[in-house]
Amino acid sequence: MSVLKVMKIRPDAKIPKRATEGSAGMDLYACLDQPVEILPHQRALIPTGIAVAPESPRYAAFIYARSGLAIKKGIAPANCVGVVDSDYRGEVCVGLLNSSEEPFTVEPFERIAQVVIAPVELPEIEEVDSLDTTERGAGGFGSTGKK
Repeated sequence: MSVLKVMKIRPDAKIPKRATEGSAGMDLYACLDQPVEILPHQRALIPTGIAVAPESPRYAAFIYARSGLAIKKGIAPANCVGVVDSDYRGEVCVGLLNSSEEPFTVEPFERIAQVVIAPVELPEIEEVDSLDTTERGAGGFGSTGKK
């Protein structure tokens, strides 16, 4: 079993936890002294009050949206998925984007995102003069069709 070390940077911070035994992600909480309003199509950086340390460089913490906030309110991480590298020891903050047409207020200690600890492949890099050919080739966005 892997271990995630979590340190409170702020004394009132909440330690991440799973909502249910089957949850893949652990909820992250806004560590705020007062509410923060995010206007439509604006961003805000929300502190969590914690720092984390995955057990090795082969793991990282990935910050994802909370489904309810994203679908119902349009509030999700501004960078889609945040990556907390295994050697970062600063405060974990979540950049939230309000993609809705309504202002949204983040309340102190509200669940704002979820963190998933996942393995990271660290391949050796080999520079080559060519790559193998495939049916798709260099076809980009939309090149495989809709159906």
